[in-house]
Amino acid sequence: MKKYDAIVIGAGHNGLCNAAYLAKAGLDVLVLERNPYIGGATVSRELHTGWKYSNCSYVCSLLRPEITRDLELPRHGLQVIPYEGGVSFTRGGDYFGNYGDHERQYREMARHSVRDANAYDRFSANVMRQTRLIRKYLMTTPPDPTSFKPRDIKGLLELAESFTDMGNEGLLDTLRFWTMSIGDYLDEYFETDLIKAHMAGSGIIGTALGVYSPGTAYVLLHHYMGDVDGSVGAWGFARGGMGAVADALASSLKSFGGEIVCDADVHRVIVKGGRAVGVALADGTEYQADTVVSNLDPKRTFLECFDASDLPADVVHRAKNFKIRGSSGKLNIALDGLPTFPALPKSSKLMVSDMHASESLFELERAYDDWKAGTWSQDPYFDMLIPTQVDPTMAAPGKHMMTVFVQYCPSTLADGPWTPEKRDAFGKTVLDKLARYSPDFKDLVLDVEIRTPNEIDNEVGLTEGNIFQGELTFDQLLFNRPFPGYAQYRGPVQGMYMCGSGTHPGGGVMAAPGANAAREILMDLKKPNVVPEGYLDD
Repeated sequence: MKKYDAIVIGAGHNGLCNAAYLAKAGLDVLVLERNPYIGGATVSRELHTGWKYSNCSYVCSLLRPEITRDLELPRHGLQVIPYEGGVSFTRGGDYFGNYGDHERQYREMARHSVRDANAYDRFSANVMRQTRLIRKYLMTTPPDPTSFKPRDIKGLLELAESFTDMGNEGLLDTLRFWTMSIGDYLDEYFETDLIKAHMAGSGIIGTALGVYSPGTAYVLLHHYMGDVDGSVGAWGFARGGMGAVADALASSLKSFGGEIVCDADVHRVIVKGGRAVGVALADGTEYQADTVVSNLDPKRTFLECFDASDLPADVVHRAKNFKIRGSSGKLNIALDGLPTFPALPKSSKLMVSDMHASESLFELERAYDDWKAGTWSQDPYFDMLIPTQVDPTMAAPGKHMMTVFVQYCPSTLADGPWTPEKRDAFGKTVLDKLARYSPDFKDLVLDVEIRTPNEIDNEVGLTEGNIFQGELTFDQLLFNRPFPGYAQYRGPVQGMYMCGSGTHPGGGVMAAPGANAAREILMDLKKPNVVPEGYLDD
């Protein structure tokens, strides 16, 4: 049997990115994917004839520009169509619009509150300062604070310098920001419930925390640190759905000689003499390699793909306690036409933006209370878009595809396991709320794919359906991600590495964990470094 230089477990975007860089450096690389298709959560699938769904991830922003350039993803078919803005509807027929144009944004905020309009520039400047601080570390390996290696000492000094350069006041603001709730943070700037609710959504998306839970201010930052075409904080649609990201990465990998095998469910990492030497599939097939890289989350990696006797006891213990709670659901909807939203002016640009319908932080916190009680939110927060308005490849002319991301939806229900009937009831709750703001919406619905954390876990392989492969709280960031002592992408077994979103810098369609892990692997193998380090455009 052929022996590979490296095997990557999981063809999600981080696994494909990792494999592409390894292949670019000259390694013989194999990617194994348990599903019959690649992409993991970054996938496009035609589940209703004529409609292409972005089944899980649905917008593009966090994908690092360094990686896009290095792996020549546009040459391999990736095209990102930018969009801007957002809107939150009210039950009374009004709305709050969020615009890219500064003057228009000021006028819209002043329509609700002059005080909030005047506070917005200060809010934006302070958030951008935090964004600049963290962006430069997205493509770096976290320094180990317990190490005396020159590289780690240098990294810690650079990290400390970044904080001290902010001055005493800036340092204190930063420490507060990273540990406070998004609700408390917004309360410091704004007075209008609708405006605060609109902005708070980025602090709770994908997170099993409420708007007043400590740490959610950082989650907002995580969603603000991306860019499209150099515009920081901008978002875009990948033409053809989010599977276009995975397809481009896979094409890049193959151009360097890498291989991908689907329907290959890795059952066990084979360990001999304290070293990973390959993997065994569920059907008994074995593949040999000098290096094994897991794109799976920390729980799946260490609790399902290893024999516990091959691991240190503390790693098993930490993997069991790793916070990776499911809180999100998703609906993908085929529409017979474009729905109307009477609150919006005719031909409003806000139709091509994120749409929400939560009116206060209290309402969002109540939605979180339902999750804590073990049921889906009865008045959920949703982030809804209709990408076919600018991407005609996802549906036939005149038809549309709608994507709806939902908070909150638990992975485990208080009244027992998920059933098809409960899944449909969750979907009905979301559809009913959408219909309040679009009277013709339900008449246009041709098909609905409903995904609870149960489907996301079983089909995609994200434990409990957690889209970030682990909570983005301060105790699970930087040198604590996934856990102390293992934050530099190396596993507890020689020759084994981690490259998924459960490692630094975390979740989202970023590909930075995959690239960073590749850099560490090549360093250990004394191969040429083909992975950029640090942020190039700061």
